[in-house]
Amino acid sequence: MPASLVRLHGKVFAAVAENASTVAAMAIAPSNERMIAGVAAASISLGVAQLVGIPLGSRADACTAIGSMAIDLTPGPIKEWAIQILGSLDKLFVAVVVLVVIATIAAIAGTLETQRRPLGSAAIAVAGALGCLAVLSRQGATALDTIPTVAGAACGVATLRLLTRRFWPAPADPEGRPDHEKPDAGRRTLVMVGLLGFGVVSGVVGAVITRIVHSVAADRTSFTLPRPRTSARPIPTDLQPKGVALPSFITPSADFYRVDTALVVPQLSHGDWRLRIHGMVDREATYSFDDLAHFDVVETVTTLTCVSNPVGGNLISTGIWTGYRVADLLAAAGVHPDADMMLSTSIDGFTAGTPVQALTDGRDALLAIGLNGQPLPIEHGYPARLVVPGLYGYVSATKWVVDMELTRFDRAKAYWTRQGWAPRAPIKTESRIDVPKRGQKVPIGPVVFGGVAWAQNRGVRAVEVRIDDGGWQPAEQGASYSNETWRLWSFPWQAKSLGKHTITVRATDNTGAVQTADQVDLVPDGATGWHAVDFTVTKT
Repeated sequence: MPASLVRLHGKVFAAVAENASTVAAMAIAPSNERMIAGVAAASISLGVAQLVGIPLGSRADACTAIGSMAIDLTPGPIKEWAIQILGSLDKLFVAVVVLVVIATIAAIAGTLETQRRPLGSAAIAVAGALGCLAVLSRQGATALDTIPTVAGAACGVATLRLLTRRFWPAPADPEGRPDHEKPDAGRRTLVMVGLLGFGVVSGVVGAVITRIVHSVAADRTSFTLPRPRTSARPIPTDLQPKGVALPSFITPSADFYRVDTALVVPQLSHGDWRLRIHGMVDREATYSFDDLAHFDVVETVTTLTCVSNPVGGNLISTGIWTGYRVADLLAAAGVHPDADMMLSTSIDGFTAGTPVQALTDGRDALLAIGLNGQPLPIEHGYPARLVVPGLYGYVSATKWVVDMELTRFDRAKAYWTRQGWAPRAPIKTESRIDVPKRGQKVPIGPVVFGGVAWAQNRGVRAVEVRIDDGGWQPAEQGASYSNETWRLWSFPWQAKSLGKHTITVRATDNTGAVQTADQVDLVPDGATGWHAVDFTVTKT
């Protein structure tokens, strides 16, 4: 469970505990009481499942499995909307939606439950069965992983049945209790809120302990990157234009963009990690980290770009990567001449289809194990991931990679290509304005604008800027590090005319191709178009 969701559970419980006495004293309609009973039963169910699932980890978490299944089944355009609108909060949003849906179903189940007709209990049992199916659908899951869900569903059913028997007995009360001996509304509410709070606390405690027990943070800290046999060229100071606040040429690891389908970050130690290479090869192989010692360690500087990056977007970052050439691993396996795709698989089941040519044409595609001189951050693929220059991440940047199958594009489809995205996705020539920001006020007089441009695997030759409807003017560029990295640019301008203005940018790559003005959506292979920013020149 994400840390943000754990905090959310804690806040909910604090609010419930603080107001329990007030709620208990209120007169609540019978139907609302039954809804609270259903939610309390679901809370107990989830809390017990979290506690029982501690030894098994997140793979046995039905909520995570349901959320992951929802992500997998969501149409591509809706996923893109979520990425653009929610950014890094998209996974928290999914987790909260799952909890809200569960609470809603539980509330309805509570209203359906009677002592003679346990329809609500049946609904909880069915939900538990669906949770088990969701768990079993995850990569590497076994029947053992369904035990927490079964235990939780059983406790939820038992809780709802006990509440119904105690507070809403059948009209012909078998115990013959007169009405004045039956618990009053305040006591009923207090008991149900107490059970609800107990379930929330159990869930939070279970999630926190699971996170601590299964975290590979200590493993990452103890892992020492091997020294590269071939180091990256030092980063010159003239890569960064002066007089304008642009992103650093090398993106700090903490600021590196993250887009993936993992609702919970996989926890895989470097000792447990294995990489299988198979399919259309002469020699199948399985590598551990010790086995990789037979291959050269290299260090490269590469800019990665997400296909979800809109025109002017920030889903692009540059890092210093340490790892092993994929070409060396494939050469050892002996790739068949007719294999044109490598289907890579993450520990959580995500797949990407990468053209074999892009892995073997000398562009230093890596099985990366380090970023910016440190082991990979866990959320960016620790202990190993793929980094392939020149291709959008959905066909090349598999995190937590554990399997590489050599196959063909006409025989297999990867995660995103099954949803209509292009099977091959070379990064397009694009540029972005970072200064000024949209709507920024610029003082009259000399100013310096700037931004970044990229055309990985081709490199950027020139950047041009246009103010309003004027002609294109050459921008000043920082030095070019390599064809695999972005290039920073600046543009000195004399602001003379007050009022609103527009700055537009375009780039030309080293093949001579000029960035197109055609506005194209993200689907199926990346957005295109000139980036333009409106700003206002003022006297001060």
